[in-house]
Amino acid sequence: MLKGFRDFIMRGNVVDLAVAVVIGGAFGQVVNSLVADILTPLIGALGGAPDFSAIKLGPIALGKFINTVVNFLVVGAAIYFLIVVPMQEIEKRRKKAEETAPPPPPEPPEEVKLLREILSELRRKA
Repeated sequence: MLKGFRDFIMRGNVVDLAVAVVIGGAFGQVVNSLVADILTPLIGALGGAPDFSAIKLGPIALGKFINTVVNFLVVGAAIYFLIVVPMQEIEKRRKKAEETAPPPPPEPPEEVKLLREILSELRRKA
């Protein structure tokens, strides 16, 4: 039973997933800090207070929902423009470099291979 558990834990995809979850959590903190500490104050400076939590429609806290939606849109925009777009550009450049790389030389004909073998054999005997 323990061997099966060990084999399960040591699978490559389980370890990769664990690393991805940890990195994702840390990256989430970075993005949240970017939004809360940099982008939201900039939005507030440009368009007034970015806090809508005081807006209520009777007992419904509509402002909190609006804050959450705005936060979601800002996080989505930050991830898109700071991560996705640059990664797409890097991938595009990488593919272009692969396409413009010269193709490998063609395989020599059988006669040339045979002559090379004969030459190497003669050099070995000499």
